[in-house]
Amino acid sequence: MHSDPIDILLVEDNPGDVRLTKEAFKEGRIDNTIHVARNGVDALSFLYRREGYEDAPRPDLILLDLNLPRKNGEEVLEELKDDPTLRRIPTVVLTSSEAEEDVVRSYEKYANAYLTKPIDPDEFIEIVRSFESFWLSVVNLPPAEEQ
Repeated sequence: MHSDPIDILLVEDNPGDVRLTKEAFKEGRIDNTIHVARNGVDALSFLYRREGYEDAPRPDLILLDLNLPRKNGEEVLEELKDDPTLRRIPTVVLTSSEAEEDVVRSYEKYANAYLTKPIDPDEFIEIVRSFESFWLSVVNLPPAEEQ
């Protein structure tokens, strides 16, 4: 079980989903900080610590939506998993798409998990809590690696 605070990068353009995710994590048992990138370009800037994100922490975990403006989640996933300094950050696709081709492509691009967001807000919060319980209480995350 983790005792250190966890930095999570949430890559999500829907303000309602950002709010629900933060709400679910706030009530959780693990001390965490959620950083939000609202599009794929900002997510990569955060991860590479450039363009206003020079002091960004290296996230312990990434929650990535697929349907993003400027650069979609699939492109972000491919770029970060191609980079030896970023690829070991566990990346979980959290998206509204249930399309089999999206699931297959995400795993082909080395997503660590694929979760479909339910439409019902209470179910969405329950998914995030289950995610937190598994990824932050059961799984051993890799230690932070500085650039």
